[in-house]
Amino acid sequence: MRLTRFTDYSLRVLIYLGQNNESRVTIHQISEAYDISKNHLMKVVSNLTRLQVVAAQRGPGGGIQLNRSPEEISLNEIISNTEKDLQGLECAPDREQVTADSRLSDVLSHALQAYLDDLGRYTLADVLEPAADNNQLLKVNGQAA
Repeated sequence: MRLTRFTDYSLRVLIYLGQNNESRVTIHQISEAYDISKNHLMKVVSNLTRLQVVAAQRGPGGGIQLNRSPEEISLNEIISNTEKDLQGLECAPDREQVTADSRLSDVLSHALQAYLDDLGRYTLADVLEPAADNNQLLKVNGQAA
């Protein structure tokens, strides 16, 4: 699955905030760190603030910081709220007539839900763990990938 730039930037903002959780940071700092337009980041931060994942304070000494602990921020929550096209394919309005298209739509919807359910197992804290501990994230069916 390919994520939008908006989702990518949202995750980057959260990672940056998680790595710098001792103090507020500015959009300018994040912009410099990732070479992302401040205008794009303002929209991203506005959305994350609306979702109550990020707290923002204006003015001198202001900035942004995580509003919750990294363990409480689910990747499913972030991706579900930043990706606008995750609703899957539309089924034919007449469900009495089952077609290959409607069956395909059902299969894809099921796969999408499984994807989102799996993302729900991971939090921002899982992403922030040192690289050595990320081996757990790469295990598939108990085997290392």
